[in-house]
Amino acid sequence: MMVFQSSAYGKVFVLDGALQLTEKDECSYQEMMTHLPLCSIPNPNKVLLIGGGDGGILREISRHSSVKQIDICEIDSMLVDVYKRFFPDIAVGYDDPRVSLHVTDGIAFLQCNNAVGNYDAIIVDAFDPIRHDHELFETSFLELVAKALIPGGVLCIQAESIWFGSLDIGMLVTKCREIFRGSVEYAWTIVPAYPSGVIGFLLCSTEGPPVNFKIPINAIDTNESYGVAKTPLKFYNSEVHSASFCLPSFAKKMIDSQLINGRTMNGGVGTTTTTMPFRSVHSDHQVLDL
Repeated sequence: MMVFQSSAYGKVFVLDGALQLTEKDECSYQEMMTHLPLCSIPNPNKVLLIGGGDGGILREISRHSSVKQIDICEIDSMLVDVYKRFFPDIAVGYDDPRVSLHVTDGIAFLQCNNAVGNYDAIIVDAFDPIRHDHELFETSFLELVAKALIPGGVLCIQAESIWFGSLDIGMLVTKCREIFRGSVEYAWTIVPAYPSGVIGFLLCSTEGPPVNFKIPINAIDTNESYGVAKTPLKFYNSEVHSASFCLPSFAKKMIDSQLINGRTMNGGVGTTTTTMPFRSVHSDHQVLDL
């Protein structure tokens, strides 16, 4: 676990050798992962966040006045403490009185609480952007999530960069369509400090009231701050929302091919391994004492 000061990106947080966030560009990831699902459904009431220990997604959820309950499952309480100390403008999400922190594994939380139709939205931000050998992509976990959502409820889960081939996005889309039986879409956003500079999200809705993820129906005021957020939105707006579902030709062909063939493609433009080393965002930095 390391925090350092970068002249280009501000404070940077690294965990197990992998970059997690920077002050400079965290807004694009946090805002898109939150508002893509929450702006796609009317008046979300109860939201579950699995992972996201930095508090940034909590900060963004707090902008939605219709939300009455926010549960977060973060397995590492020390991680939360580090974010609160070094990234207070991000960890401010914990100050929202609607937030309940559960220091536990997200899978165990869903199993122990026998969650059935409890949540309007579930956001899963529980792994880093370059390692995808993770049980949160397993069918058993996705079935727990689908069970915990109301009819027409939505899931947003991180789904790798379109430039890497270690995750079969088409396979995951097919799996989620079978489990959730509603809409399933892949979106992406720009995060300059991440490997490849972009990251993807998979958005799924359960059977029930139809959800068109590409058209936001629950508009959020980009010029106002609400909840515990101290500043207006920096990245997200309705135009960016819709544009995030437009894929480059190579990515669309790759995913379409995976859907047709039903097999893992080692393609796109390149491949990755699950142990890619951390890419330093700047050579001129000062390590901060943890």
